[in-house]
Amino acid sequence: MDGRHNVRVNHDGLPLTELTCRVGSVSIARMLFLCRLIAVLLFSTGVLRAAEQAKQLVTVNALPTALSDDFKFRKTKLYFLSETGSASSAAKSKKGGQNKLLKSSAPAAGSNAAIADKSISFERQYRLFGAVTQVDQRQRYGDYFDFFWRAKRTAGITVRLEYQQENLHSFVQARELYYPQARGNMKTEFAIIGDDYLDDGQVIAWRCLLIENGHIVAENRSYLWK
Repeated sequence: MDGRHNVRVNHDGLPLTELTCRVGSVSIARMLFLCRLIAVLLFSTGVLRAAEQAKQLVTVNALPTALSDDFKFRKTKLYFLSETGSASSAAKSKKGGQNKLLKSSAPAAGSNAAIADKSISFERQYRLFGAVTQVDQRQRYGDYFDFFWRAKRTAGITVRLEYQQENLHSFVQARELYYPQARGNMKTEFAIIGDDYLDDGQVIAWRCLLIENGHIVAENRSYLWK
């Protein structure tokens, strides 16, 4: 025995122990980079969501109407997420002017009904994603509104949702989102969920307004709105 140890080397002549250290260092560096990137993305998403959060109005003031062809609603998607698991979704197209109502509790009849049930089931899973406990899930129950609209020219547009809830009867509430430079196809989301829904009930009537310089330039409403 001459006191020397046999050391295995790779094709570059580097000892495997050194190579392992280098590979480990690279892996750790990549993991740190990915962690930092995920943290930045999460932070950015949180900032965007905070910026897009609708403002609850203290007073719902009446506005003059000056409808304009430069602005219009293209489609409206309504979704109600209930505690019992039965849910409904409705989509209204501006072109056809027809309402299509789908209920997940209805028995499937044919391929179209099966597709509708899958769509409702996916929507429910999407809305409840990340809500693990029953407390978390209760904060997701309620009414979801997706409004698709178009602005033919650049303008500062306020999107207002006025609504009435079943426990408050004719009392009108409103929420707003502001777009300083709206143009092209846009989408605005509102959600009356959690304690707002659990305390005051489901939304029974609503109307959505596009407002420019204090004037209503486009309007979309439910058939129960007066």
